[in-house]
Amino acid sequence: MPVLEPNPTDGHKKLLQMAALIAGVMIVISIVATIAAQIG
Repeated sequence: MPVLEPNPTDGHKKLLQMAALIAGVMIVISIVATIAAQIG
């Protein structure tokens, strides 16, 4: 089973969007935490 399929199904697209959304949220939280730690 290939890691990256040429034509992913809708399920794969939704899973990818969820993963990207979670990763983005975690990055934002880590940036805010770093700034807060430096301020405080």
